[in-house]
Amino acid sequence: MKLYNSLTRTKEDFVPITEGKVTMYHCGPTVYDYIHIGNLRSFFMGDILRRTFEFLGYDVKQVMNITDIGHLVSDGDEGNDKMTKALKRHNMEITLENMLKIADFYADAFKEDLKNLNILTPHVMPKASQHILEDIELVKKLEEKGYTYRTSDGIYFDTSKMKDYGKLGGIQRKDRQGRIEENTEKKHPADFALWKFDEKNGWPSPWGQGFPGWHIECSGMSMKYLGETIDIHTGGKDLKPVHHNNEIAQSECATGKQFVRYWLHGEFLNINGEKLSKSKGGNITLRTLEEKGFSPLALRYLYLQAHYRSPMNFSWEILEGAEKGLKRIYRTIRDLKGKTEGKVLRENSSFVERFKEALEDDFNTAEALAVLHTLLKSDISDEEKLGTALLFDRVLGLELDEMSEKNEEEEETLPEELTQLLQERARAREAKDWETSDALRAKINEMGYSVADVNGEQIVQKKNT
Repeated sequence: MKLYNSLTRTKEDFVPITEGKVTMYHCGPTVYDYIHIGNLRSFFMGDILRRTFEFLGYDVKQVMNITDIGHLVSDGDEGNDKMTKALKRHNMEITLENMLKIADFYADAFKEDLKNLNILTPHVMPKASQHILEDIELVKKLEEKGYTYRTSDGIYFDTSKMKDYGKLGGIQRKDRQGRIEENTEKKHPADFALWKFDEKNGWPSPWGQGFPGWHIECSGMSMKYLGETIDIHTGGKDLKPVHHNNEIAQSECATGKQFVRYWLHGEFLNINGEKLSKSKGGNITLRTLEEKGFSPLALRYLYLQAHYRSPMNFSWEILEGAEKGLKRIYRTIRDLKGKTEGKVLRENSSFVERFKEALEDDFNTAEALAVLHTLLKSDISDEEKLGTALLFDRVLGLELDEMSEKNEEEEETLPEELTQLLQERARAREAKDWETSDALRAKINEMGYSVADVNGEQIVQKKNT
């Protein structure tokens, strides 16, 4: 297995801390809103890593945190608190109780997204609010070793005390000028909060009531469940310069040990060449996809088509193409199941080896998917085709076995009344009779279906019940 390590900026042989075992930590979401599909790509990446290691016979322990208490919008220490923004959006009083209540709502929505994308539930999903004591203990260690100082608003980490601060990605302290006017008490713009004071809300600590800093939360949770040194830590590439460098700084200065052996960072999902983000109006969620009639697994199939370190472009036309391609695979699997009914399935060792080689080359899912396509078009026996394809799906996670049957049911049971409504709506749209088109869409929705218009074609899908 070869991994591209962001720390060394080279592709390296993977050597686990303990033979046959892998410890993995993934930066999870701040649950202040629904998660958009750009961020979901990062969690999909973690899923592929876990599935691949398990496919290759490793014993994996995967941890993904849930940040359910206040931290700041920017990766530094500036901006408005995200959880506070959520409370204001919902017209709720700003209290710790309400913060945890709104966080639970969006955490449940996030877990539903993982389920719909067929992302395996991490073995541990700790909440930041339940690990305050671990954070306090870490800050105490840093204070005892002389890495902290106090300002009027909190306890800060002094980056000048760590000689190789910013070693992840080669970031230097001089490159981290930040917005010093936001906090003139900081010794250097790169210094970051370990504990923030709050007289109204928060938890008691040796330094005063308040909240842990964003960065310390991940170190506290990671160390509790995986130990002081872990094999792999992942996240989007936007977390690398600040959040992950700060995790390294506080963790290694507290323990005197290497925090993470291999850092893996995923690229962005782009629209029109720009990173998908809420701030730029790109708040496309799985719910948005389903409202437009797309299956979440079509998005998973789209994710698979690009290497995790490659930027990926998104458009509705691209997603439509992915869904059509996935449905073709489902039909092929369904046909193979019909031809092999009652027969013993086998795995083709040559194709399995090619599949493993793709995954062992830094999780090259695009190449692994190409192996699946070549397999399905090959002239090997149907028993080997199906058996090998279902084996591959342990990593790809496209639910080939289940969805090939479900797809058949949906195709065969489309009601005649629905077909007629779709035909009428198509004629109305062609005549630019938008009022009639909207009325017909409402009738279709009442029947339990959603309809979306993509490239002049109506895409219809049964709603989840």
